[in-house]
Amino acid sequence: MHIKPMHTKRRPLRLLSLAAGLTSLLSIQLHAAPIDLNTPDGATTASRKIQCSTVDDKPVFYSWEGKLFSRRMGEADQHLFDIEGYSVRACKTVDGGKQGKSFKLVTREILLYKDKKTGKPLKTWLNPWTNEEVDVFQVLNDPVNQPVRFNRDKNGKVLPYAAKFMASQQADRWWLTLPVPLFYHNPLAGDYQKQVGGIYHATELFNFLGDIDSLVDEKTDTADVQVGWVRISDWLPFMMMSGREGGIYIHAAGRKLGKYDEVSDTMKSFIAAEAPKYSVPPPTNDNRPNDTSWTTYKKDVPGAPFASPTSH
Repeated sequence: MHIKPMHTKRRPLRLLSLAAGLTSLLSIQLHAAPIDLNTPDGATTASRKIQCSTVDDKPVFYSWEGKLFSRRMGEADQHLFDIEGYSVRACKTVDGGKQGKSFKLVTREILLYKDKKTGKPLKTWLNPWTNEEVDVFQVLNDPVNQPVRFNRDKNGKVLPYAAKFMASQQADRWWLTLPVPLFYHNPLAGDYQKQVGGIYHATELFNFLGDIDSLVDEKTDTADVQVGWVRISDWLPFMMMSGREGGIYIHAAGRKLGKYDEVSDTMKSFIAAEAPKYSVPPPTNDNRPNDTSWTTYKKDVPGAPFASPTSH
């Protein structure tokens, strides 16, 4: 016997079922378990939320400002420039099988040396030690990528550094101190650095910090992060210091921005005029070797023999 479907009664049931499903889904989202910072996967997710976003290919921006000083034996430090930094980056998920899921980070970065009175990027600078006016070369590094770091080895065993989120925590805050000592072959020097010196010697000191809530919230794809940065290094190549004793240090601080519109007018104007591709990150499949301020200088400026002063 054929029974005609009772459409008028079933429609409300379907709507009620749909509404119940949406209510249930919303309840799950509102009560989603926070990211567990004491697990390898939680630590990886937290690291990704600090560096970029859990959404593949989503641009994330950092900005920082500070001052650059000289340091020489027997004389007071001099405030030479103001500086402004900018980083645009993105991540993509990488599945390592037994090694777990991790991410690849790609980045472009700019560092501007600015006039300490006007705040504008410098074109030239009068070296107070040599009395020579030199061209200022702003830092445009593309790319500055980070390799994938899995939290397990090839057999699936958790690696010690990745067992949990390694930052310090207190109350509702976290902070991470990251010193990066650098000592390697100087790309601007010759082949006999071991014999006569000239090795690139610098130190980068990073502090990342933020609130735990935005870090562990599974409903957010990125964390609210502040950053402190100190760099200690040799004289910058464009200063033409010719091996004089001393060096420079930079002291700066900044934060992760919500969007490109929050980048300073000074930086946006520089990008528009001088480096338009820096408004977006490199593609996440980028496999180029990384740039540094010294390798980019070598690409842009040909070397020249040292002109000795005339003997009398």
